[in-house]
Amino acid sequence: MTIARSLVLFALAAVAEIGGAWMIWQGVREHRGGWWIGAGLVALGLYGFVATFQPDAHFGRVLSAYGGVFVAGSLAWGMVMDGFRPDRWDVAGAAVCVLGVLIIMYAPRV
Repeated sequence: MTIARSLVLFALAAVAEIGGAWMIWQGVREHRGGWWIGAGLVALGLYGFVATFQPDAHFGRVLSAYGGVFVAGSLAWGMVMDGFRPDRWDVAGAAVCVLGVLIIMYAPRV
């Protein structure tokens, strides 16, 4: 159950952070306006709170592992929201990052 909770929290953090950054991008680069930017800032703030609910008590471990989630999640977000098509190197890099997440967070500790 702890691993499932952790994975759900990583997914929620990714939606908040990547979504927030995307909304700011839309507001600034796509000229959608201040409401998009404001919503993005709120989402980014929520991301900061979501990470604190991870079961592991070590900030460095949680945030370094989340980096891999961010990489893979950003590619997925781009595919869904912007029609981005990753090439094989994007996919390979994301796979390495996800493997890193699994090792950092869920490897047995001695």
